[in-house]
Parts: sequence; structure tokens; C-alpha cells
Amino acid sequence: MTEFVTTIESKNISLEFSNKLLEAAVQKGKELGIPFSIAIVDKVGNLKAFSAMDGAPVLSLEIAQNKAFSAAAYNRATHEWYDRLKDDPPLLHGIVHTERLIIFGGGYPIKINDELIGGIGVSGGHYTHDMQVCEAALEVVNEVNSKVV
Repeated sequence: MTEFVTTIESKNISLEFSNKLLEAAVQKGKELGIPFSIAIVDKVGNLKAFSAMDGAPVLSLEIAQNKAFSAAAYNRATHEWYDRLKDDPPLLHGIVHTERLIIFGGGYPIKINDELIGGIGVSGGHYTHDMQVCEAALEVVNEVNSKVV
């Protein structure tokens, strides 16, 4: 009889770490002088931490959450989608109907030691500004990764 694995160990982002990323993102938003919505989700896309800076556009609240969900669910930064899809019209025009998938910048997977633990999504500025806010938060992740052996 062949033995098989019945469970696997899985890591997920903690609330404490989510809040640290959120703080770094809000700080970058203040530096840029743009009010952003910032969402942190766990590895399956459940909202873990969220902040809408004062004055953040109403639509940005949902877009930020969908960017974080997209990044975690597909383990891919949202800005990577368009280049992958742009030369494939059926997929490009069909995938936009995939609920919650965002294919422009501002969503990144969060990984510790190359293992997905969550996602971050930011909305409120041009997507390049959203990406800068995400990248500021991901510097906190990079610090942790530099200490992980």
C-alpha cells in the first residue's frame, strides 16, 4: 500500500506583520502626498488589514482589496498580467470578466523565504504611484527575508 501525505504545513501572514506593512505603506502615501487605500490579505485572499487614508477615492477601497486578492490568489504581481495577455486577444478580453482579477500595477504577493503568505494591494494614485506604496511596504518584507536562513 502506498503511503500518501494527508496534510501540508502552510504559513500565513499575521495580523501584527500585516499592520507593520500597512504602516510603511501609509507613510509612503503621506510622502507622496496622495491619499491611498491599502489592503493586506492572507494567502487565500481574506482581508487581514486595511486602511483608507483620508480623502482616498471611493473606488480605490474595492480596487485595493482586489489588487491584494489578485496578487495572493495568483502569486503574481498585478502589473505582470498585461504583458502576458496583450498579444492574446481572446484571453485579454476574456480575463477582464474574471471576478476580482486586476491586470495593472499596485498588487504584489507577500513572500517569506519564497513562500507565499499574503498579498498587498494599493489604489488611489496612478498605478505607478500605487506600486511605489506597495514597494515601500515590501521593504519591510525584504528586511525579514534578509534575516531568514
